[in-house]
Amino acid sequence: MQSFIFDAHLDLSMNALEWNRDLTKPLQAIRDREKHLTDKPDRGRGTVSLPEMRKGRVGLCVATQIARYVGLDNPLPGWHSQEQAWAQTQGQLAWYQAMEARGEMKQITNASELTAHLKLWENATDTSSLPVGFILSLEGADSFFELACVEKAYAAGLRAIGPAHYGPGVYAYGTDSNGGLGIKGRALLKEMERLGIILDATHLCDESFFEAMELFSGPVWASHHNSRVLVPHNRQFSDEQFSMLIARGAVIGTALDAWMLTPGWERGVSTPEKMGVSMQKVADQIDHICQLAGNSRHAAIGSDLDGAFGTEQSPYDLESIAGLQKIPAILRERGYKEEDIDNITHKNWIHFLLEAWK
Repeated sequence: MQSFIFDAHLDLSMNALEWNRDLTKPLQAIRDREKHLTDKPDRGRGTVSLPEMRKGRVGLCVATQIARYVGLDNPLPGWHSQEQAWAQTQGQLAWYQAMEARGEMKQITNASELTAHLKLWENATDTSSLPVGFILSLEGADSFFELACVEKAYAAGLRAIGPAHYGPGVYAYGTDSNGGLGIKGRALLKEMERLGIILDATHLCDESFFEAMELFSGPVWASHHNSRVLVPHNRQFSDEQFSMLIARGAVIGTALDAWMLTPGWERGVSTPEKMGVSMQKVADQIDHICQLAGNSRHAAIGSDLDGAFGTEQSPYDLESIAGLQKIPAILRERGYKEEDIDNITHKNWIHFLLEAWK
């Protein structure tokens, strides 16, 4: 088994609060408790819990806060004011803090904490009771009802921000929408740069992406983003965008959502089995980044496995997040060296953070 896996995108607090999942429980117990529910398509099919992460030696992750503000003309689900969205993210923060107080998780905010956490996991023969490390990220910045919220969030440990999610946002335009950053978006980037907060380019529409890349000179990554060449959709990035990220020293995490791994996926109709979505498709995405970069230093894992989908929309040969351990063997079969596999499974993210947090 690979010694360590760093997953750069997990919506843990969303699952805990909005899906009402006790992530401290074994995965099967979570599935059993909700198998009679039909309010969400992934009920009884979840793939993530803290014990399951430990089982797969996923000892470190980028964990999100997320709350969308929606105006009267926005049909997406979300909160009706930015202040409500802020309150939702603060509830999510409280859950992470409760997990840390209980010893289930450990927040990582700087290089020394990161180094200490890595030593803890690397030296352990039994990881079943170790805290899962997390770096706090905000997916979509709508909840910042005033710019002063950014510094407050940083003081609470926030270390990465994706300005947009789906649709039009307060600070940027995201997936399935079009537009630039505007005055508020530019001010947000300036404040992030001042504080040293990482820009997560994930979900930015093309216009907002190119504008952000021009204006922002701080550290940038794409926590969970796949290739538009392999699966055409505006949610994915083009090779031009990936090349810009690579030139900036970014790391790009491959997402495991089935519709992002194969063309022609129909939500609620397609199945991973019928569409042939296996972990080999995940390796295809990783390999695409490696080939584009000419090395293994920019590809990584950003699974998004708990992003409002379960086994019904995951690779058919992955039963849970512990199945990320299949990636090293697949890459090995493709001729990847152990050094490259280590880079992809964890070292690229770690090197990025150590450089960003100097």
